[in-house]
Amino acid sequence: MQRRKNKEDDGLITNEEDLREFDYGSLKKSSEQKDSIYGTVVFPEKPIKLSGYEIVGDDSEQKTQYSKRSEYYAVDDSPGGLPMTSLQIPQSNKEIPLGHAGRSIVNFFNDEKTRIDFILVWESDHQTLEGESEGTETPKSRQQKSMEMHRIWREMFLNKLQMAGLKMEKHVSQNTKKLVHFILLSAPWSVLCYYAEDLRLRVPLQVVPNQEVSNWSHRILMKLGIPNLLYDEVPDFPVDYYTCHFMANKLHRFLGSNNHETFFSSTQRHRILYEILATTSYGNPKTGEVGIERLLSEEVFTAAFPMHDGPYKMPSEEMVPPQLTQRQILFHYWAQWCKWKKYQPLDHIRRYFGEKIALYFAWLGFYTGWLLPAAVVGTLVFIIGIFMIFNDIPTQEICTSGGDYQMCPLCKVCPYWNLSTVCPMFQAGRLFDHGGTVFFSIFMSLWAVTFLEYWKRMNATLNYRWDCSDFEDIEERPRPQFTAMAPMTTLNPITGEEEPYFPKKHRFKRIIAGSTVIIMMISIVVMFLISIILYRAIIAVVVSRSGNFLVVASASRIASLTGSVVNLIFILILSKIYIALARFLTRWEMHRTQTMFEDAFTFKVFVFEFVNFYSSPIYIAFFKGRFVGYPGHYTKLLGIRNEDCGPGGCLIELAQELLVIMVGKQVINNVQEIVIPKLKTWWHKRDQLSQRNKKGQEHLIQQLWESDYELLPYEGLFNEYLEMVLQFGFITIFVAACPLAPLFALLNNWVEIRLDAQKFVCEYRRPVAERAQGIGIWFNILGVITHLAVISNAFLIAFTSDFLPRLYYQYTRDSNLEGYIDFTLAYAPKSYVKEHNVTCRYRAFREQSGRYSLAYWNLLAIRLGFIIVFEHVVFFIAHMIDMMVPDIPEVVEIKVKREHYLAKQALAENKALIEVIDVRNPTPPVEKVP
Repeated sequence: MQRRKNKEDDGLITNEEDLREFDYGSLKKSSEQKDSIYGTVVFPEKPIKLSGYEIVGDDSEQKTQYSKRSEYYAVDDSPGGLPMTSLQIPQSNKEIPLGHAGRSIVNFFNDEKTRIDFILVWESDHQTLEGESEGTETPKSRQQKSMEMHRIWREMFLNKLQMAGLKMEKHVSQNTKKLVHFILLSAPWSVLCYYAEDLRLRVPLQVVPNQEVSNWSHRILMKLGIPNLLYDEVPDFPVDYYTCHFMANKLHRFLGSNNHETFFSSTQRHRILYEILATTSYGNPKTGEVGIERLLSEEVFTAAFPMHDGPYKMPSEEMVPPQLTQRQILFHYWAQWCKWKKYQPLDHIRRYFGEKIALYFAWLGFYTGWLLPAAVVGTLVFIIGIFMIFNDIPTQEICTSGGDYQMCPLCKVCPYWNLSTVCPMFQAGRLFDHGGTVFFSIFMSLWAVTFLEYWKRMNATLNYRWDCSDFEDIEERPRPQFTAMAPMTTLNPITGEEEPYFPKKHRFKRIIAGSTVIIMMISIVVMFLISIILYRAIIAVVVSRSGNFLVVASASRIASLTGSVVNLIFILILSKIYIALARFLTRWEMHRTQTMFEDAFTFKVFVFEFVNFYSSPIYIAFFKGRFVGYPGHYTKLLGIRNEDCGPGGCLIELAQELLVIMVGKQVINNVQEIVIPKLKTWWHKRDQLSQRNKKGQEHLIQQLWESDYELLPYEGLFNEYLEMVLQFGFITIFVAACPLAPLFALLNNWVEIRLDAQKFVCEYRRPVAERAQGIGIWFNILGVITHLAVISNAFLIAFTSDFLPRLYYQYTRDSNLEGYIDFTLAYAPKSYVKEHNVTCRYRAFREQSGRYSLAYWNLLAIRLGFIIVFEHVVFFIAHMIDMMVPDIPEVVEIKVKREHYLAKQALAENKALIEVIDVRNPTPPVEKVP
């Protein structure tokens, strides 16, 4: 029995090994049915016995006559053959042990040689086992027709994968009420080489000599001879190489090319497999019937993922570090809580998860490290505020005033009160409102600018080290949802192929409609904010009527604190609703590529979340107490008197609001990240275990692909970045009101890093490794927040803080601030005194008639001048920092040039000629045309 390999070489299939090497790509296609594989089934007198394989044809009679689960018939490529639409591959549940020296045999086919690169999963009912119902009558119901179409698409897709040269092995396991089908995929060496050159993967040329420690703090401590408690010796450290793009005809010049098993990294193999899966059609490409993402969205497959590198838990027996798998190394040296004080093994993360995820953790670790000096300075500023309370003359005047300052009621039913009763609140306000906060505001503004500048340097270093410097995305494919819903097709100007198309004018109309919905949702946020303002006013009135002196004295504080908690609840609820709505709107807008979709979605969510989370602090910082009026002429909103700042001032209320929202959100998010993934995983595993117990199969060893399927699907990094970017806004935009914000952010991020690490290592399926050059659009958002922070802090100091009024009083009245409290209090108008027969004071720079005093106008000019000077000084210094700090370190530029030189030498066709040109004549000779 012969199989024609090519014109020059005919081969004979004599054993199972020959069959595994069978070139499915050589099978001929029929012009009448292009999506089927056609070949001739040759039936020898004595068929070859190959256990566990089966060919299934379209003809049910031929199938019944010739299909045997214990026999595999070779396929000849002569014309007029039998259509082959399904390949049944062995099913096995045998236990596969963990190998030695870090080599996990669970990541191999049953032959323990073929490496598993990817897994496809689908579920079916017990009655419709794939490959056994193809000859039955076609069901008539809509659901059964859909299942039949899914089966056809799935078989077409798997056949096309075989044509692409992929190897397959099938396993079936029992699940609750269903059968779970696993297709294990592997790419042979020839396929890897073809796609590696097509995808321009970078491969090693030579080892980088004298590899330096990448962490600057570790280098400094090493030079000083100081032990570094943050450094951890992580085994199996990835070697750094000079690399260049792979070329198959220059294979012998690359390091490790003689070892086909390890030449391409696991993440590179996953990228190649995903590229094949994403570009393989299963129907008509013009209607978008292409790729695994479309099949997943149509629920033809339930999952597609690369396998984890064995279990993450350490084995019971003692194992030396070289025997650990990459996943075990990451769990033991990164994801455990005891490693919170150690550097992250970024190179190990990149090797296992790819550059995109590694860059997120690199940025998160870099940001957390930069929070340390900000937290230290902020804590010192707060401590200085504590000491300043005892020597502050205005505070002493309030606390010792007794009944000297009788204040006007804070609401219609509130009583008159003495200023001395709010001594504790005024002291608490001084913790956040002093000269140190002005310095800290300037410090944090420059900190934010410098942080972004040095992150660009860090990003450039990682780009070089991880071979992403010249990374450019190939022409991005249309999204599966886009191809499914696009009403027409057009010619792609780059590829020249016909593809689904959605008219731009129709998309523009949808974007306008979506923007209207966004405005409506922002209006709802404003309505909730107004309701919170009214809630505070009503609670203050209710508490003031209680009659309890201690409760009445704390009415404003109680109303403010409970209002903050209620506001946080509203914020979290609206956030969940809007993110789901924004995702629906962005899908409805029909963006062609995933990048366009993600950018539009990110913009929508960030605009809404900015208003949602920051509207209440902005109101307290810049509007509360500004439009109150004065006794006898109070302004009202919906019949209720406008809110005034509490006895301690608006700054302490702003600090309280920030701590409740920022810390409360962080605590809730961390609890969710700990509890929810574990509950979901536990429920999935419990479901699987209960079914096994029912079947009496609890003794069976669970395969790794089964345990990976029980894990949660990877959901991207959007929520992780959004949480950190909102936090960055809290610690920069409103930092003048709360110097402790960076400290709470630092403590949260130490927890966040380990939580995210555990999710990726233990709770999530292994994601497909993606390349990236940075953190994407989030860097631009951080830049916008940094500029807003400068403006916000300038206005906070000028209009919300007492810093400028005190400074004005020191230079115009008394340098010791004696009498400052009396200076800041105005007398109620005579008409009010006559009507109520009592004289009271209120906080304002007004004359007794109610008109603004000269001091008010002088202070207004000083405040506006301060804002202009503050912004110009900070932006000037920031610009100087930008100019002085190069985006790419000089040592990285030298290494990049060195790598380009080595690549040119390695890939040159005539190395001797290149050497002559480089040494003697920098310009290559040009052949003269006769």
